[in-house]
Amino acid sequence: MILLLAFLAFLFASLIVTAGALVLSGGETAIERRLGELVGSGEEKGPVVSEAGFGRSVVDTLKKVGAAAPKPASEMGKLQQKLVTAGYRGAEALPVFLGIRLACAITLFLLMMSPLLTRPNLLMALGFCALGYLLPAMALGRMAKRRQHRIRLGLPDALDLLVVSVEAGLGLDQAIQRVSDELRFAHPDLADELRLINLELRAGKARSDALRNLAERTQLDDLSSLVAMLVQTDKFGTSVAQSLRVHSETMRTKRRQRAEEAAAKTGVKMVFPLVFCIFPAIFVVTIGPAAIRFVQVLVPMATK
Repeated sequence: MILLLAFLAFLFASLIVTAGALVLSGGETAIERRLGELVGSGEEKGPVVSEAGFGRSVVDTLKKVGAAAPKPASEMGKLQQKLVTAGYRGAEALPVFLGIRLACAITLFLLMMSPLLTRPNLLMALGFCALGYLLPAMALGRMAKRRQHRIRLGLPDALDLLVVSVEAGLGLDQAIQRVSDELRFAHPDLADELRLINLELRAGKARSDALRNLAERTQLDDLSSLVAMLVQTDKFGTSVAQSLRVHSETMRTKRRQRAEEAAAKTGVKMVFPLVFCIFPAIFVVTIGPAAIRFVQVLVPMATK
């Protein structure tokens, strides 16, 4: 009876948390409201716009942009921000993650309470239930770090392409669009983030806000410094190509320093495998025969 009450209490609390997350994640952003007004006004004035021959395509484009418009980081919680950093930006990402977390916790709880594996123990089952609740968050953090690493690796190539595009005569917005198209196969994560900048710009957001949202979505220091440089360049009217070239050189210097730091840490990281894995085998191979011979000689002498 006590076990059933504990399980029902846990299930009830989990359902309350899931319902609260669904209610909090159902808000509508300012961009989505504005796009809805634009789409509604376009449909109301359909006969007037259709005389130009492109009204329907504009409305369809606005609908697509509104569906893909990301939320600012200020309107998201920490868990949803982590999901966005890992690449899950859909409206269903948070409920799905909460469902996975709840399923893992309940599954481990039921497995430990069933006599299939071990003897049922309520304290151990609650411990495994907490572990199942924490494991999805740990996996999500690892996925976010891997995605950040992939974006960091593709950033130098994106900067080089931006410099070439801007020096060829393209504007910054068109250059970002061109770079996102070129990096679609080599660095899909970075290309996806650059494509979102263009979607936000098409939705009517200021370029500085779209760039800051890029830095907040990815949570990368390298992208934050790039965004700060682009915002300053746009604000003071300096040369974008020259600023990008200088920043590209700085990024290459940082990448070289990061590689040197990783190489310097290699010696310290190799201490534990050497001590616990390699040195015992070397001792067995080198000292083992001498120890065996030493025992074979001393044991008969001790028995006499």
